[in-house]
Amino acid sequence: MATLHGFCDERFSTLQTLLSDSLDSGADLGASVAVTIDGELVVDTWGGWADETRTVEWGQDTITNVYSSTKTIVAISALILLDRGELDVDAPVAKYWPEFAANGKAEIPVKALLAHTSGLAGWETPLAIEDVYDWEKSTSLLAAQAPWWTPGQGSGYHALTYGHLIGEVIRRITGQKPGEFLASEITGPLGIDFHIGTPESEFGRISNIIAPAQSAFDFSSLPPDLMLNRVFSNPKIEGDTVWSTGWRTADIAAANGHGNARSVARINSMITNGGVLDGKQFLRLDAAHALLQGISLHIAAWRHDAPTCSGSENLFLGRRRWLADCERA
Repeated sequence: MATLHGFCDERFSTLQTLLSDSLDSGADLGASVAVTIDGELVVDTWGGWADETRTVEWGQDTITNVYSSTKTIVAISALILLDRGELDVDAPVAKYWPEFAANGKAEIPVKALLAHTSGLAGWETPLAIEDVYDWEKSTSLLAAQAPWWTPGQGSGYHALTYGHLIGEVIRRITGQKPGEFLASEITGPLGIDFHIGTPESEFGRISNIIAPAQSAFDFSSLPPDLMLNRVFSNPKIEGDTVWSTGWRTADIAAANGHGNARSVARINSMITNGGVLDGKQFLRLDAAHALLQGISLHIAAWRHDAPTCSGSENLFLGRRRWLADCERA
């Protein structure tokens, strides 16, 4: 049986069993699991290995790329600005980002960015991954681009563009890119170990995501003009792309957050704990609930025949088990 560390409230002992079984079976190399209730950690446990050669144990301060869990963090950052009265999610994106009005996007509301309904699920211009690291280039291309469908009349998973779109709105309001805003307003003051744009000084604690021996899906088998392919193949991300210095240090608020289950659970706990995190009121949930209700109505208004990227989230998850918020191959 795998050796686990940390603590686990007896009410959640099944989680320890699941984690141990996953490590023993080889489904996971190393992982962490965390649960909060009323803002307090009741589960904070970890085990396994931090490296493929199984020479370094997964430790209390091991962090890893949590991929799309990063999206929840940038969305919470937007909620904080909403609560402060600095962001109106019903206002056009162009109110904050004038260049975004190009190519028929003048009326797209901010909430469409949050709801994956803006029609900018990917980049039209062929990109190398290094272009995504270039904030000015990648956001300028999105501002100039025409939507791939009528905004608000369809949904497509904004796999990488989500963080650039919301992040640029955050930057236009605060002068800070999303990783900078997160560090100055949330993680820095509270000492939470989560990074969007991870400093090289923290690289020694990172456990690399190990790609499965066989990919869950072969994108080369899809027609090149299929929207799903356009989203996930431009740019193409190889298994070891996320190990690179460029990826780790860039501001990719949709996919390159580095943390562990503890840090992801703590940040997200403000949504389940009345907007409070470590005793500080970050947002009032009446504003958050109004936003979520507005997004629900926005989504409910989709036309059933609108083009979508249906199933892309399942494509990311495949048949793999993802423990808590710490994703490991």
